[in-house]
Amino acid sequence: QAFLCVTSTLSMAVFRDGFALEELVEEMKKQSPGLSFGPLQPDGRIAVQGSFPALRALREFLLLKAKSLSGEDKKEGKSHQRPRRKLQEHRGAAEMKNPTGDAQGEKQELVLDTDIYLYMSCFHPRALQAKHVVISAVPQGAITTLCIQGAAGRAGAAPGLRARKTIEDCTVELQRSLRKERISFGEQSRAEGLRVRQLCERLKPRYPAVLLVPCDTHVDVVGTAADVFGFTEEVKR
Repeated sequence: QAFLCVTSTLSMAVFRDGFALEELVEEMKKQSPGLSFGPLQPDGRIAVQGSFPALRALREFLLLKAKSLSGEDKKEGKSHQRPRRKLQEHRGAAEMKNPTGDAQGEKQELVLDTDIYLYMSCFHPRALQAKHVVISAVPQGAITTLCIQGAAGRAGAAPGLRARKTIEDCTVELQRSLRKERISFGEQSRAEGLRVRQLCERLKPRYPAVLLVPCDTHVDVVGTAADVFGFTEEVKR
């Protein structure tokens, strides 16, 4: 099993003043044929599924749309304050996050595959650490939502944006290289399942770059294709 896609929820409501959302979504679909789009919700939210590179391309497309709106506002002679505020809001939607400016700094959300997040936290923990930023994780089954919060007293979104980009870059690399194999206990007894888990733990030192995710009915093995194949073959033998 390969990590081929993730799901993110976009808030399109910020584009309502400048576009008919249904038409914008159709344009997004033509722009990003490799992505799958859910139904547009009444509140303007829409779920999008696909690879991180494709989601990045969609983000850049929406950023251009947001900038065009800001440019139109300036041409109409509106105050400088409003275009800046609207551009910030549009950028928040385009980058698939939900920023909230407050005394604690700007808050962003990033959705990852849970297995990729676990692998990253185990083998690339520095990607989840940044100065002046607090990063917390909320596991939700197959996905994990990261909350990236700027430290109190640090103005602007730069630290949070840098932290998000570092995580995104690491995620793209892991998505390309990682594979997952599930060792199922099937209808084996509880004792047999425990024996398989213990066997996996004993083999683990021989495959230091493999992540084991034990569950009640199976063990997931996450790592490079070569490591996962070698590990699972030894377990079978």
